[in-house]
Amino acid sequence: METAVVLVRWAQYVTSFVLAGGALFALYALPAAGPSSAVALGWPRRLLAGCAALLVVASLLGLVLQTAVVAGSLSAALDPSILSSVISEMAMGAASLARALAAVVALHVLLLAPPGRAAWIAASALGAVAAASMAWMGHGAATEGPGGSLHLAADIAHLAAAAVWVGALVFFLGLAVVSRRDARQAPTFHAALAGFSGIGSGVVAVLVASGLINSWFLVGPMGVAALVRTPYGLLLLLKLVLFGAMVVLAAANRFGLTPALREALIEPAPPSTAVKALRRSLVLELSAAMALVAVVAWLGRLAPISAQ
Repeated sequence: METAVVLVRWAQYVTSFVLAGGALFALYALPAAGPSSAVALGWPRRLLAGCAALLVVASLLGLVLQTAVVAGSLSAALDPSILSSVISEMAMGAASLARALAAVVALHVLLLAPPGRAAWIAASALGAVAAASMAWMGHGAATEGPGGSLHLAADIAHLAAAAVWVGALVFFLGLAVVSRRDARQAPTFHAALAGFSGIGSGVVAVLVASGLINSWFLVGPMGVAALVRTPYGLLLLLKLVLFGAMVVLAAANRFGLTPALREALIEPAPPSTAVKALRRSLVLELSAAMALVAVVAWLGRLAPISAQ
């Protein structure tokens, strides 16, 4: 059952990140109108709606699995009275229900509301609520005392920054695929990449700062030596390696592959080679992100070093 819990946690992280960060990307990186707008492309709306639907299922399934862990069996978790107690008495249960409700509303907006700026704003805000609620599924909300609020705030900031990055990666990859098929979309792809450079730097800064705060609470200065001696510490080191790989790939995109696409757009021939190189790099970066999120989902099920 533990493996199922981790997998469902991973699904909730990914779908909430793509919903929040992807809808936000449609607002700041894509044209408001024209053939390259999110509305004209079509796939952004379908992708976000799919993520919202999966998030509803994953949130409710996660609630049942977490209840089964608490109650001791899956049959007990299906007891309405036990489920009700978990929702009303445990932050984890209330957060799961809030996440499912946010996803339901987001799905309603994406399927029934007129596509456009208002829909992207609503979907992004609801996705952000869902992503932030994951802080109550891990160690961020467990710290007691005067530092509890700081730890929770840092965890939410960490989740928000991750959502911006993961959502952008998914949409960048979608634009790469579209640009590969239709060279007329390549200028929009390049403009989105170039425009994300400042946002990306801010995201990395927030991730580093909030990560250091979280590490202070979860590892502490006296627990550094235990990083290589505990499962939690080894997974945390793996997370740092994957984060470093993402930063390196992002830097290669920003300083190498994106300028190469700009140069290719000047040439009369379609920029297929430059787009292909970017697509390959984005696949690697997104793969590292998915692995990193899996590590985070696992870490949330282990006792931190500071508690050992």
